[in-house]
Amino acid sequence: MSGDLAWQIKREGHEVKIYIEDEADRDVCDGILDKVKNWEDFIDWADIIIFDDTGFGVVAERLRKKGKLVIGGTIYTDKTEEDREFGQEEMKSCGMNILPYHNFNDFDLALDFLKNNPGRYVFKPNKVLNDDKTILFIGEEEDGKDLIEVIGHNKKNWAKKMNGFQLQKFIAGVEVAIGGFFNGSKFIYPININFEHKKLFPGERGPFTGDMGSLMYWNNSSALFQSTLAKMESILAKHKYFGYFDINCIVNGRGIYPLEITARFGYPTISGQMEGIIEPIGDFLYKLAKGQDFEIKTKKGFQIAVVIAVPPYPFYSQEIFSIYKDSSVLFRNSNAMEGIHLGDVKIADGDFKLAGESGYALIVTGSGITVEEARKQTYNRIKNIRLQDMFYRVDIGNRWFHDSDKLQSWGYI
Repeated sequence: MSGDLAWQIKREGHEVKIYIEDEADRDVCDGILDKVKNWEDFIDWADIIIFDDTGFGVVAERLRKKGKLVIGGTIYTDKTEEDREFGQEEMKSCGMNILPYHNFNDFDLALDFLKNNPGRYVFKPNKVLNDDKTILFIGEEEDGKDLIEVIGHNKKNWAKKMNGFQLQKFIAGVEVAIGGFFNGSKFIYPININFEHKKLFPGERGPFTGDMGSLMYWNNSSALFQSTLAKMESILAKHKYFGYFDINCIVNGRGIYPLEITARFGYPTISGQMEGIIEPIGDFLYKLAKGQDFEIKTKKGFQIAVVIAVPPYPFYSQEIFSIYKDSSVLFRNSNAMEGIHLGDVKIADGDFKLAGESGYALIVTGSGITVEEARKQTYNRIKNIRLQDMFYRVDIGNRWFHDSDKLQSWGYI
């Protein structure tokens, strides 16, 4: 998915080399980017090295100590995302109001807890086989009986798939993420306020996908930022973090409650941000990696990013994806590529074709002074795509018309 970022930097005139670690995705970006088998052979060649995921904090720190410019994690920031309990406690120690949570390794102990402490909770696995984010359940009954039933009937199956889990107190409100680019010592303005749409189907139905689309805007300062990211600025500076850092929250009239940290580029968030940033992305990342203090040049208004996928997304099945692999991604107007961002694709025989095995094909973005203008541009651009059995959510951004009234009345926008 970050191949699109590299593609944009290449189109700006920079030399780019990309390394793909996952064997199943080795054909992604074939014919698009210069791919290498061992990225460490090119450390001296590179002016800047970019890690697009967590898990590379150790090597990123080592490279920085050698004087290389690196966008990516640290040992500390990797842990804030990968270890859910650690991330929660770090946010708490920085002065944020976290929701009560309880960690378990034993399902029967969790069931006893729920029976003795009735209420609404969210079930979140700590570590899941194959990084499957779909095993998550939000309780709907105030006495917790639905969650008790779900855990009771699934505990044998889930015990094989996860290493511990968390029950977090449920709270009603608006889900919003506050993200910023960090230059090693401070956040660069403006800050990105974004609203993820995590479920597969419109109306927040179906399995969790990570994010089927996002609505966002840029803001120089707000209560949302001061109550979240700003509180972690000093500790991120201590660990010399360079990159994007995001805290997803639930907010209501009583306060702002952080849920989880993303210490890397978000997807499709980065595509929406590329739609909104009006300076060359390569220059922007270079300034960030050098620790420069500058203001990001962004569009006014709103940006929207919509994920275009084919089966088996959001799941993995080589058998199902074999039906779609190497299918051509066509465009009604071949010259109209504005707002088109690459997912897991390659170029072969002159066409964009599906690659990898995820079915995560494209991200389409648009912008506008109003949310409705941004939606109209985005979905008009989607009409230009021709891809067998493609699907996407048609309601990205619609929640704004309800959520913005609440956020405004609570004093957050």
